[in-house]
Amino acid sequence: MEQRLFIVACIMYVFAYVTRKLNKKYALATVSWFAGWHVCYLLLILHCALYLLLFVTGGGAGEPLNWKKFIIGSLLIDGYAVYEYIKAKRAPKNKKEEIIADDLDWSNTVYFAGFVASIVMFFLIQAFKIPSASMQDTLLEGDHLFVNKAVYGFRLPFTKKWFSSYKSIQRGDIIIFEFPAESKEQKNCGGSQYKRDFVKRVIGLPGDKVEIKDSQVYINDELQPRQDYEKYEPVVRFQKTSDIFVPQNYQQLWEEHKLDSYMGLVLRDQFGPVTVPEDAYFALGDNRDNSCDSRFWGPVPRQNIKGKAWFIHWPLKRIRLIK
Repeated sequence: MEQRLFIVACIMYVFAYVTRKLNKKYALATVSWFAGWHVCYLLLILHCALYLLLFVTGGGAGEPLNWKKFIIGSLLIDGYAVYEYIKAKRAPKNKKEEIIADDLDWSNTVYFAGFVASIVMFFLIQAFKIPSASMQDTLLEGDHLFVNKAVYGFRLPFTKKWFSSYKSIQRGDIIIFEFPAESKEQKNCGGSQYKRDFVKRVIGLPGDKVEIKDSQVYINDELQPRQDYEKYEPVVRFQKTSDIFVPQNYQQLWEEHKLDSYMGLVLRDQFGPVTVPEDAYFALGDNRDNSCDSRFWGPVPRQNIKGKAWFIHWPLKRIRLIK
């Protein structure tokens, strides 16, 4: 999201710069040039705004754009642009100066707000919408929340490199991260999760030995007491079967995000043991029987983690700090 805001801000900055240059050289003095440039401005800023709006109200990064809404919105924008073109061609000379001044004011406002918002979202806070039921009942599908991106340090823009770590990631933290997929061809949990943002709870830290036996989590061979946030359903459980992989192969398949293609749903109840790699984490959904998580697709690399879930701001009845 922050990358898109930054790109929109850059586009509007270039538009404002070029408009000033053309206006000084009287290139916009003719009716056709003036009206055409004004319409280009409207089409540019309104389409950018429409795209960002659909992205914000969608499921987050990696979710497909709602093309039906985008096409309908584009048709409305195009109709409005035609109206403005006719209006601009008929405008008297003094009115044209006002229209150009308004266009510049709007573009200045958009690129300044875009730069500020992208900086805030790069380094401090980002909005996120819960896309599934995997974190029930802690987080519900459709919850809108803010992600604290500074708590674990700062990430360099357009990279996955972190610096100036403020706080280490702790067991029990709810994190937002980019799904660890190398390409769109990688399939997990029924399809490609490439570039999608996920939200899960950290269960295993780097170097931890993690195992799940009969739906019970063991960390370093110690049974972990069930927490209030864990949710289970009355389903038939898979029983432990004889191992079909030697430990080294099991670990390798898990780290390469291929284990679920061999083991399937049995990983829900019987998993491991594996050792969490260095600079990686083991994450589970609170809704343990309905979560696509580290049991199926492997560890979460540190570089993929964007921040910590912080505060639910919508819907109003669910406003609260996240624990």
